[in-house]
Amino acid sequence: MCQFCKEHGEGKKWYLQAKNYAMEMLHEKLSSEQINIVHATTRSEWLSKFFDGFVLPALSESVKQSNIAQDESVTESPRVQLTEDEILHRQKVTHFGQILPIEDVEEVIDMVTSVTRLPCGCRFISTGKSDKRDCFGVAMDVTGRTGIFPDSSLSLEVLKKDEAKKIFRMYDREGLMHSIWTGVTPYVIGICNCDRDCMAYRYYIDRNGVPTFFRAEYICQTDWDLCTGCKSCMRQCQFGAISYSSALSKCYINPMKCYGCGVCRAECQHEAITLIPRQEHPESADIWLKS
Repeated sequence: MCQFCKEHGEGKKWYLQAKNYAMEMLHEKLSSEQINIVHATTRSEWLSKFFDGFVLPALSESVKQSNIAQDESVTESPRVQLTEDEILHRQKVTHFGQILPIEDVEEVIDMVTSVTRLPCGCRFISTGKSDKRDCFGVAMDVTGRTGIFPDSSLSLEVLKKDEAKKIFRMYDREGLMHSIWTGVTPYVIGICNCDRDCMAYRYYIDRNGVPTFFRAEYICQTDWDLCTGCKSCMRQCQFGAISYSSALSKCYINPMKCYGCGVCRAECQHEAITLIPRQEHPESADIWLKS
């Protein structure tokens, strides 16, 4: 199990624990260490700053891109010079994620009180597009936070659970990996659907930077009796974990590189790819961040 499961899930999946979505946690006073790192006294206060600095720019043309995430409590790295371990610790306290397969996404949707679809701040920063509605706030209705920009609420959708699941399944087929995120850990604030436009992906994977999310609690593996070597799964993988053997005409998933998102399965017409718990695979059991 990942670090968060041990610390915030009593040895079970931390993101499936109802306590990590509780409104009481949103408003409780933070510890002195948390306050020092996130520069807020409650999660509600931090979330308001995060929403204003990261989400609203993608919602409203009246907010300039240059204003995004100027506060160090909502950025990848603090302004002071820190070691990689220190930066990683701060990120785990402030805003950290984990990859989820579609099955666990749907379990989260079933247990939360609300699901709100909203434009993606990452894609707005990386591409300038404000119409990419690939992020989902969970556990609380965020529409009330757009009061200073009333027109922005038109870009938000409060979804029924079946509607949300249908959209996530569509993203799964498109090859977007799903990730769940905290807002002052372990409080859960949302689920994203990411690709190479995702800023967390770019900093962590493309640039080999400080980790911003855990790998999934699973890895994928190929049944070579069912694999036809069509290579469809290779097009889905965001992590370069799948290779092709021309001699055998089969696809192989490297357990050391697999993040366990499971989106490769959506393109496999022969059901040759399955998920297994990460802890059951000796090579990848303890790989949660960099390999």
